[in-house]
Parts: sequence; C-alpha cells; structure tokens
Amino acid sequence: MKAPTFELYYWPSIQGRGEFVRLALEEAGAAYVDVARLPAAKGGGVAAMRKLMSAHAGGLEPFAPPFLKAGDLIIAQTANILLYLGPHLGLVGESEADRLRANQLQLTIADLVGEAHDTHHPLSTSLYYEDQKPEARRRATAFVHERLPKFLGYLERVLEHGGRRHLLGGALSYVDLSAFQVIEGLEYAFPHGMAGLAPSIPLLLALRDRVAARPRIAEYLASKRRLPFNEDGIFRRYPELDVG
Repeated sequence: MKAPTFELYYWPSIQGRGEFVRLALEEAGAAYVDVARLPAAKGGGVAAMRKLMSAHAGGLEPFAPPFLKAGDLIIAQTANILLYLGPHLGLVGESEADRLRANQLQLTIADLVGEAHDTHHPLSTSLYYEDQKPEARRRATAFVHERLPKFLGYLERVLEHGGRRHLLGGALSYVDLSAFQVIEGLEYAFPHGMAGLAPSIPLLLALRDRVAARPRIAEYLASKRRLPFNEDGIFRRYPELDVG
C-alpha cells in the first residue's frame, strides 16, 4: 500500500509551532504537503487553511494552526499531532507507557515554548511588541534567569537518567526533535542568556548537535523548506531582551 500523504496546515512565513511537526515528518521521510505554503493556484495558501477550518465550524474544528489532515482525521494542537504521528512514523516506542512519557515531555516543552513567546508579548498578543517593551524586559529577565534554568535543567536530568543520548532512552523519538528545535530557537532569541546556561546543559547541547547531523534533518535544514527564524515567530531576537 502506498504511504498516505499528510497535509500540514500552518502559517507560511514562520517556523512557529508547526516546525515541531515538520521536523517529525522530515525525520521520518514522510510524504506531506505544507498546504499554506503552496500557491493558491494549486489549492494552497492561507485561504485554503481558513477554508478547511470553516468547513468544520460548529463541530470539532481546530481552534488555531497547526493542524494535520490524515485521511479523514483533522488533528489539532502540536502535542496532540505528535501523539498521533509518533507511532505512525516510528518516532516513539510501542508501549502505552512510552507514548505517555513522550506526550508528557512534549507538553512540558509546549509550556516552555509558551513562556518563550510571552517574553515579547507579556501583556497581550493583540498589542505590538513596541507597545509592551518595559513589561517584556521584565518578563524576559525572569524567563532567562529563573524559568529557563528550571526547564532546561529538568530536560538535562531526563537525558542523564535515560542513558544520556535520548530523552526517552534507547532510541530517537519526536521529543528529541522538539528539544533540538527549542535549543535552536532559544539560542537565536537569547544568545547571551544561553551562553551563560551552556555549561549546565552539556547533554542537551550534544543532543541538539546529534539531531542536526542526522541525514534527513541535515538535508532539511539546508533546504528552502526550513524557514529562517524571524521576528514574527515564537523565538524573536530583540537584543534588549537578551539579558545574559
């Protein structure tokens, strides 16, 4: 049987939360279409994403992207998408315990990602960053000095207890790919802050390097499919917030 083609729906100009799903699909060599990045003439664009969402209005329509179409299924929320994809792509163990542990770690990473976003939008997402810069400075200071050491220290301990190479022990999982993305994003947004934390997270940094060197991931990172970080996404480089 021919492997199914997954349809990923996410904003076309940012990595954002959709990148965690892209990395899993790329590592597995899965056939997928990044729908909003297709030309409208080929059935793509943001309009196609909005159309699918409105088609399910009144039911279990996605609240927001990313969401994945897999056959008749429409699956929203990053951790939920990866919970579904993990077994299908061979990126999680076969036992229920493995799947639950992976989801637990992915949800912890989601909490970290949410806090990283709030460093530049601490008051409201409806306001521009420029409208909340003093508050963003205070939030970023607390994030880098207090919250990041807790989150990354936890992941470092998970790695240490799990064999030092993978967050779930013996084999690569989608959580390792997500940890890679988080470290990359944090080093983009807070290079000085991350430099100060680097001595305390050697296992995480080594994991990041191993993921980046995996053949399919390395090819993806060098391709045009990998969007660059920018100041419209979750991880934004504002020098005044990089309180190392």
